[in-house]
Amino acid sequence: MARKSKEEISKIYQEIQDHICKELELGDGEGKFIEDKWQREEGGGGRTRIFKNGKIIEKGGVAFSAVHGTTPSKILQKLNLEKSDFYATGVSIVLHPKSPLVPIIHMNIRYFEMDNGVHWFGGGIDLTPHYIDIEDAKYFHSEVKKVCDEFRPEAYEKFKKWADDYFFIKHRNETRGIGGIFYDHLKAESDEEFNTILNFSLNIGRLFPKIYNYFMAKNSQLDFGPREKDWQKLRRGRYVEFNLVWDAGTKFGLDTNGRTESILMSMPPEASWEYMYQPEFGGKENFTLENLKKGIDWLNFTA
Repeated sequence: MARKSKEEISKIYQEIQDHICKELELGDGEGKFIEDKWQREEGGGGRTRIFKNGKIIEKGGVAFSAVHGTTPSKILQKLNLEKSDFYATGVSIVLHPKSPLVPIIHMNIRYFEMDNGVHWFGGGIDLTPHYIDIEDAKYFHSEVKKVCDEFRPEAYEKFKKWADDYFFIKHRNETRGIGGIFYDHLKAESDEEFNTILNFSLNIGRLFPKIYNYFMAKNSQLDFGPREKDWQKLRRGRYVEFNLVWDAGTKFGLDTNGRTESILMSMPPEASWEYMYQPEFGGKENFTLENLKKGIDWLNFTA
């Protein structure tokens, strides 16, 4: 089977966006997505969908984009690429729940192509719980592993390590959450391999609403109080720090003169910073901080 064209991939990614938005609306039960279509002056555009008035999701965004044009010199230099026009398309998602017992989640699937034939796929999915729950971590990683195993036997271990290294807040010496998978620059040598990587990308997209609807149904009714809300705001602050300081997608979007509102849709509605904060020893906040580390085997984790 011939490989999909960049235009066909964009169309499929839009269908993935439609599917995810529909499923999240059903899972939340009250909120709806508001669509904002936009055009990029240099070429291309997208549609950003923001979640409004949710029962469970306080703020969420599911963004599709397909942009093209002259590749900025900063990108060429960083990636050691020859000068050529580019085409980039993908779906990016971040959800911030009302309850501190429901995790923050992120997913991104993307495709990049240049007129000179250079191309690759990238993406990933990771979970950022405000409070680490061992059973939730096992469920998340087991579901992600199933998709990886269908793709390549070695994919889960390789992409999990990549996620641990990527979703790492270096200036805090802690991971953003419990990780997941991350991959980039996956290139194909044949049409068959190209379509296999594309299908892996799409399966990650289809997995997203299944996982998050599970967490919404399981955790959104659990009781919490002011202590948990205060902690949630502090953890959201860490999320902001990563996205503004380390996230490559944020930097790529800004470097290619992307749409700022869509690029920064990942920001939470409220966040806090407290000077020299130290959690109570032995408390659930301390347990979370102690396990924001690289290399944890969440599938077999025991406290």
